[in-house]
Formats: sequence, C-alpha cells, structure tokens
Amino acid sequence: MIEVSNDGTLCVLTINRPDKANSLTAEMLEQLCVGVEEARSARAIILTGIGKVFSAGADLEAAKAGLALSPLWERLSGALSRHPGLTIAALNGTVAGGAMGMVLACDLRIAVPGTKVFYPVMKLGFLPQPSDPARLAQLVGPSRAKMILMAGQKIPTEDALTWGLIDRIVEPADLLDHAKSLAEDVCSATPDHARSIKGLIAQSLP
Repeated sequence: MIEVSNDGTLCVLTINRPDKANSLTAEMLEQLCVGVEEARSARAIILTGIGKVFSAGADLEAAKAGLALSPLWERLSGALSRHPGLTIAALNGTVAGGAMGMVLACDLRIAVPGTKVFYPVMKLGFLPQPSDPARLAQLVGPSRAKMILMAGQKIPTEDALTWGLIDRIVEPADLLDHAKSLAEDVCSATPDHARSIKGLIAQSLP
C-alpha cells in the first residue's frame, strides 16, 4: 500500500509492502501518481519506503500481466519532474527496475548504507521508460548509464555517491528526519520563490 501524509506544505509518500520488497502493483502505482499530482501545491515531496528495500519495481505477477509496460511509470516520473518544489527520494534500501524512474525524476536522492541501484532491463528483455535513460545519463554520464542499463551492473552505495547517482548517505534511523531537514528552506519559502530558483537551475542544464 501507499501511505500519504500531506499537510499542504510537505507531502510524504511511503511505499509500505515490505513483505514483497515494496514491489508495486498497478493500484499502488496509480496511488503514487495521484499522490504526487495532488501534492502539486506542496513545497516539497519525499518518497520513501518501509523495510530494507525501497522498491523492487513491478510486482512479479503484475509484471506478467503487463505492468512493466504500463504508461503509469512515465506518468509518475513526469509528475515528479514537473513539480515546482523540491522532490526528494529517501531510499531506505535497494531500488530496482521500474522504481528507478521515480528516483531519477527526483531533485535529490539520499540513501542508507548498503543500498544498491540496478535496472535490469537488458536481462529481462524490456526497454526502460522513455525518460529514464536521459535522466540517468545526465546524472552519471553516458558510459555509467550503459554500465547500469546495458551491462546490468548493481551499483553499491559508495559508487552511487561518487557517480552522483545519490547525493548523501544517511543512517537508517535518521533517513526521514534528514530528508525533512533538506526540505526546510523550501517549505518556509513562497511557492513562487522556490519555482523561480528551480527554473533557473533547469535553464543552466545542457
């Protein structure tokens, strides 16, 4: 299930299916999309999970039923990338497969020690979601993007930090509080101020 906490300024979306490695069903993916879209006026959004895995991507049975090719993945990452405030992925553990899209679309990524990042589309015979390769290459460069998408490498926390794939390593007990602290300034600013600064950064990108 997806837990939503939204006070109008800060929205926290939590994936809570730890017995299934937080793998996502179509219903859960829809809930994430709606949660992000309804938090459009919030100054910041935090994505996190319960347990030792952020998300293993699509639920196995749901994937067999076609979820791996669903437009919901792109809808979610698009909603995150268009959000005018600050979006933070607080990774409580490994992120894999389709779940990478929402993580790549966030402005900041923090992770607990031991987190691994992998996207086994080559091995599984799928294409990544359309926007994922460009976002990944922008963060880590084309060669490292190919290491993940084509060579199927699982990237450990320390390498992910060095590559720029994650921005900070945080102890599990401090993860959510640290994410909230990163959002403090933007949550106390006006929406227009946050939107303007984010727009200036976007304009500076190649």
